[in-house]
Amino acid sequence: MLEQRDYTLIIDKSGSMSIRDQQSGKSRWESMQESTFALASKCEEFDPDGITIYLFSGRFKRYDNVTSNKVMQVFQENEPSGRTDLTGVLQDATKNYFQRKTSGQSKANGETIIVVTDGEPDDRKAVMKVIIEASRHMERDEELAISFIQIGSDPQATKFLKILDDELQGAGAKFDIVDTVTIDDMEDMTLTDVLINAVVD
Repeated sequence: MLEQRDYTLIIDKSGSMSIRDQQSGKSRWESMQESTFALASKCEEFDPDGITIYLFSGRFKRYDNVTSNKVMQVFQENEPSGRTDLTGVLQDATKNYFQRKTSGQSKANGETIIVVTDGEPDDRKAVMKVIIEASRHMERDEELAISFIQIGSDPQATKFLKILDDELQGAGAKFDIVDTVTIDDMEDMTLTDVLINAVVD
């Protein structure tokens, strides 16, 4: 399943991503850069054309075909600030997948979208709506997977991710396409382990 699949990474660059972690002394943003590099390297093993990376706060920016040697540049061009407008970026990423699928440019096994965030989005209902809509365009369960990974320990974010994981089918989603990992689930895993698990799991 890993081969013949595209990978998109959506990274929260809202202001709170500059918070430093007491244990490691690194900011969430610095940790994210290391983990993104590891993820891009891993994905290159089975998808040499690189991954798609989005960075979002109030607006979003898209980078295509990011290989591990381009990751540093992406992070140097951006710094954490602003809000958590997850709706717009998620809409763009899912729309992009279905456009490529329609025009025969998507990979045979579909796509995995990984969202790394540290807070709840500005508009929870709108995010849920985007995911439910996307599921209705799908023909088979595993063609599109969305993994949400929480860094930091914002209880509201944890609560929201649990809703995404457990309640979307009840709210009208055609398939259960969301998988979430909260800070509690990580236990002894690093962000890098979690990202790579989202891909190989």
